[in-house]
Amino acid sequence: MYETIELTKQERIGYLKLNRPQAMNAMSGKMMKELADCFESLLADSTLQVLIIHGEGRAFSAGGDIKEMMDPDNPMDIDLVMKDVSRLAKSLYTLPQITVAAIHGASAGLGFSMALACDHIIAEENSKLAMNFIGIGLVPDGGGHFFMKERVGVPKAKQLIWSGQILKAHDSLAKGLIDEVTAEGLALEHAETYAEQALQSPVKARLASKHILHQLKVGELEQVLEMEAAAQSAMRKSADHLEGIQAFVEKRKPEFHGK
Repeated sequence: MYETIELTKQERIGYLKLNRPQAMNAMSGKMMKELADCFESLLADSTLQVLIIHGEGRAFSAGGDIKEMMDPDNPMDIDLVMKDVSRLAKSLYTLPQITVAAIHGASAGLGFSMALACDHIIAEENSKLAMNFIGIGLVPDGGGHFFMKERVGVPKAKQLIWSGQILKAHDSLAKGLIDEVTAEGLALEHAETYAEQALQSPVKARLASKHILHQLKVGELEQVLEMEAAAQSAMRKSADHLEGIQAFVEKRKPEFHGK
């Protein structure tokens, strides 16, 4: 059904695997659309009560696919992409399942926004987590501003977004960005343990509390997504973004001029 992701179900647990290992699960336009479609399909799925999101290969997700962003023969339609990104974020946040992100390797950019949207985040100790849009002259999307603010508050969210700092798992845990650190190779196993424990609890009551708390914030998330889409469209046209992308490809330090 999907080309870039894989959804499997085992009784009350769903597994959503990001499946572009050759690109470190970087999010192409197709992957963003498929994720949005998948999450929207799960909104009405009463058979699943926990959803575990993980990545195939060496990483959870390296973020947006910069190679696709730079393809001169098939340029990315940023406005269309942002609609899918907004659908992805809103549907993930409002899912009637307990969502668990099992992170190994990199979780960056949109990949990190998606992880932050989950109810419980587990990262292997050598994972690298970063809200690093600033490095290519962009702003966080996928609700990144909202989810980071919800986790750490506005002042710390600004610091992390502005710095684009790459954090190891223990640093992320100390800052309140994630919930659990595991040894290498154990994130998915720990996610399954967490899922089983949740299913042995009054999980319907848990999900009712999630619904109440999240519904209070849906309007705010929608506003953030609209503002992120407008800002991202504007930033994509900026000289700083073009310089950031070129510097990334050329593996050099960018020279930004605030234009």
